[in-house]
Amino acid sequence: MMPFAHVLLTFLIAPVVSLVGSVPISSRDVFAPPVTYPHNGVVWYCGDRYNVTWDTSNPPEQITNNEGTIILSHNGRLLLDHSLADGFNIMDGRVEVEVPNVKVGNKYSIVLLGDSGNQGETFRIARHT
Repeated sequence: MMPFAHVLLTFLIAPVVSLVGSVPISSRDVFAPPVTYPHNGVVWYCGDRYNVTWDTSNPPEQITNNEGTIILSHNGRLLLDHSLADGFNIMDGRVEVEVPNVKVGNKYSIVLLGDSGNQGETFRIARHT
């Protein structure tokens, strides 16, 4: 490239690069509110209704996806056929769910999906006797 063309190209591109660098980039923070209920030691019973709760006290300025889904997890595996709730606002902080008829035992947890995923503590599911 000729020296004049190189200098001309530099003067034409520099203002564009300067403008692009000065454009503010909106940051999207991930919001993964911690599940507060159910927690360790809790027993839920098949067929009963309970409130799943989570802490919404510290959200980012901008939430990418505020529509939530609650899924049951067993031994660390998502039970996708046991979605407990969906379509609620993640900022509600609670949603009522019905416990499905699943194998009873330990190692169940709630996974809250929305802007991000967050898994609660393990709890037990039992049957009424």
